[in-house]
Amino acid sequence: MIHRRTILAGLAALSLSPVLASAASLPDLGGKTVVVVTENAYPPLQFVDPKTGQAVGWEYDAMNEIAKRLNFKVEYQNTSWDAMIQAVSDGQYDLGMTGITIKDDRKEKVDFSDPYMRSQQLMLVRGDESRFTDAKSFAALESGLIAAQPGTSPFYTAVYEILDGNEANPRIKLFETFGATVQALKAGDVDLVLTDSTAGNGYVAASNGTLKIVGEPLGTEDFGFIFKKGSDLVGPVNAAIAALKADGTLDALNKKWFLDYKMGE
Repeated sequence: MIHRRTILAGLAALSLSPVLASAASLPDLGGKTVVVVTENAYPPLQFVDPKTGQAVGWEYDAMNEIAKRLNFKVEYQNTSWDAMIQAVSDGQYDLGMTGITIKDDRKEKVDFSDPYMRSQQLMLVRGDESRFTDAKSFAALESGLIAAQPGTSPFYTAVYEILDGNEANPRIKLFETFGATVQALKAGDVDLVLTDSTAGNGYVAASNGTLKIVGEPLGTEDFGFIFKKGSDLVGPVNAAIAALKADGTLDALNKKWFLDYKMGE
């Protein structure tokens, strides 16, 4: 259960940050509609529940609560990860959420909210994997293949922290969605998927032993919502995030989705 303790430790670190916001001090957005885009591919952050067919998750609950407190209506839409940042930058959507790591190069295109969650990248493998146990032994396995989405933190970690720094390394197989990388892993088409601990938790819990985490965490990441540069939503959303931290709402969501929720049950 190292991976579960990893994410919970990160969440605890964020929840203990000093905050002063209160519901009474939050801006009122007057019932305006805010178009929020996501990918529905990162359980338990956001995904389609296999039993109900409904889009659910930590981020949906958090965004719905933010909308309630700031008095705006949410219109959810979906797009692929590789299109999301540019689409938000172009103003096609007002806000993006899909476990997006706050990175300086991305800040050149979009504005980020304050962090709402901290995670670490972990190595997701098949449950019967015995050929490697960490990044070093995977790198030495010349036949080992990694699945990744281009332009993501896992892709760059694979290139620069596990392999040889060559972004065209044929050992990295590219896929459009994170879900597709996991399906390729399950099918035996690749041998490793790098995932933030939030998504890793969800897939391992739902796998009935067919997936597991190996090795040590490969880095810490803070997640934030994204907005078009100069968006007037950033300040109000930051105030709401602070309020949700202060009153224990984020702690309750962490318990609901990381401890209590069981995928498919």
